[in-house]
Amino acid sequence: MRSHLLNDTTAEQYRRSVTDGVERVAAKLAATDRPFTGITVDALSPRIDEIDLDQPLHDTGAVLDELEDVYLRDAIYFHHPRYLAHLNCPVVIPAVLGEAVLSAVNSSLDTWDQSAGGTLIERKLIDWTTERIGLGPAADGVFTSGGTQSNLQALLLAREEAKTDSLAELRIFASEVSHFSVKKSAKLLGLGQDAVVSIPVDHDKRMQTVALARELERCAKDGLVPMAVVATAGTTDFGSIDPLPEIAELCEQFGTWMHVDAAYGCGLLASLKHRDRISGIERADSVTVDYHKSFFQPVSSSAVLVRDAATLRHATYHAEYLNPRRMVEERIPNQVDKSLQTTRRFDALKLWMTLRTMGADGIGQLFDEVCDLAREGWKLIAADPRFDVVVEPSLSTLVFRYIPAAVTDPAEIDRANLYARKALFASGDAIVAGTKVGNRHYLKFTLLNPETQASDIAAVLDLIAGHAEQYLGESLDRAS
Repeated sequence: MRSHLLNDTTAEQYRRSVTDGVERVAAKLAATDRPFTGITVDALSPRIDEIDLDQPLHDTGAVLDELEDVYLRDAIYFHHPRYLAHLNCPVVIPAVLGEAVLSAVNSSLDTWDQSAGGTLIERKLIDWTTERIGLGPAADGVFTSGGTQSNLQALLLAREEAKTDSLAELRIFASEVSHFSVKKSAKLLGLGQDAVVSIPVDHDKRMQTVALARELERCAKDGLVPMAVVATAGTTDFGSIDPLPEIAELCEQFGTWMHVDAAYGCGLLASLKHRDRISGIERADSVTVDYHKSFFQPVSSSAVLVRDAATLRHATYHAEYLNPRRMVEERIPNQVDKSLQTTRRFDALKLWMTLRTMGADGIGQLFDEVCDLAREGWKLIAADPRFDVVVEPSLSTLVFRYIPAAVTDPAEIDRANLYARKALFASGDAIVAGTKVGNRHYLKFTLLNPETQASDIAAVLDLIAGHAEQYLGESLDRAS
């Protein structure tokens, strides 16, 4: 069994095995003509259930053959231009190369003596990002597993900085369309069910600052503690960006921690055309960024950034076997001192490889392309009498629904849109997401692929309309 360990004696076997895997994936990418095969859970489950994990195949080639049957053939391929569903981006080749390197070397970024240069590379990228944001010379941060963890850590710091012994007094303010991780974080941090105050949004799905001011005033009047305001720069459903400068003013006025969840909108940090859309982010106390959403990085690649590095002490614990206090005095950089995680992958290498190959402008150009495509798609949908589109896009998301000319029952229209999404997924021709707006069912395009064209959007709209019309026709037949 030692022959499977990666070391100096198995380097050639490693090369052959990985090359075989890469060639198979490359062949799948080249031959993929739709984002999904449409396979069902009931069809795929028996294939996996019948595999006996206690009976190994002993050969990676045979394992890859099996993997073709249980995974690669039916995987959902985000690189396809008609994958339009969730916040999954196609990935850039330098980042995939970085993934291969970091997996093989397997550095752990918790301590210097497990990573060496990896620690310095991650720190350099944190400095680069905080500089792009404009957080100032005292800023710092750390890579995380994703936006949910970043938001959790930011709110942990905000809780500690609020300096109160009564968790029941703490309040977090976030828009009604903010990410669910805000409420999840509140629960994990031991706050009450009513700790998160939902702020209404305007027509463009942006937090209403008048309502925020009113709630902050009420909080002070009731003797409660405004722990944090979470402003969103790119909501999951609408891509909307809250009015950051106005929110910053209110946070300063009420002495409240300002967190900006820019998991989606962080691509604007590299934008050549639209950077001004997140003006005001530089005034935040903490910021979440997901490079694996809008920097075209493989999952996971995220970070939480803070204006004041000293606040990261609230996540610091010292263990004698790992990061004893004396290491701080010796100026040995241990990233575990800043992180909620201990063992942690060198995910920063993927972004490093990307920046060193493409540059920030290269990333920004790709993100600008999808933002511009969303604007083009919005015009297309707005001009189509078959559809109702909710808001003009701030980033690259379009929320809409099919509106049949001959049907006026909202519940029946809901069912037609739900059916269309399900039928489209089952066909594998395209994948779109769904959400609710005003308790009604809508569909969603999340455009993160620069290879997607307006013609793809038009074609998918026709497919959606066709499926919805089929459902309504069958519904009328059943009713008669």
